[in-house]
Amino acid sequence: MRETSDGHLVLLHDDTIDRTTNKSGTLADMTLEQVQRLDAGNWQRIPTLEEALDIAGRAIGVILELKVEGIGNEACAIVKRTGFSGPLIYASFLVEELHRVRQADPDARILVLHHRRLPPDPIADVLALNAAYVGFHYSSITAALLKAYHDLGRQVFTYTVNERQDIQRMRELGVDGIVSDYPDRI
Repeated sequence: MRETSDGHLVLLHDDTIDRTTNKSGTLADMTLEQVQRLDAGNWQRIPTLEEALDIAGRAIGVILELKVEGIGNEACAIVKRTGFSGPLIYASFLVEELHRVRQADPDARILVLHHRRLPPDPIADVLALNAAYVGFHYSSITAALLKAYHDLGRQVFTYTVNERQDIQRMRELGVDGIVSDYPDRI
């Protein structure tokens, strides 16, 4: 999730629109009106957070990845305002943003994402945030790390696991969730 230049939250993974639309440029430099005119393929467009939550309804759970600083409070406000009641997890590599989410919504489910290179104490932020979930690049997870988190009652997700042999290895390790570009392989 990212923010347009006029302060609207939209669902887009990349910081640019190059890969997923018919135009190029940086999303943060565009207004919502400009973003809504883009063609994301098959007459689709980049949805606002409100639109995505409305579509999801209670049918599916949602993991909202906060990709930029300063959007956690607004994301929580939108979730509350829309009345979204399905399962929802706030995820981010930006620990300070997750602290903002925790302040805005003490009951929020939080997923601390770790980069491939782990911090010196990969458990500290999870405990400080009382995060129920932690996410690792699949190449970083070890049986000992997985056990440490499970012993703390946390669920461990791995990302972005696309190759069948890597998916099988994650399943054998006993991770709780696998993020993949190919869900049919899981």
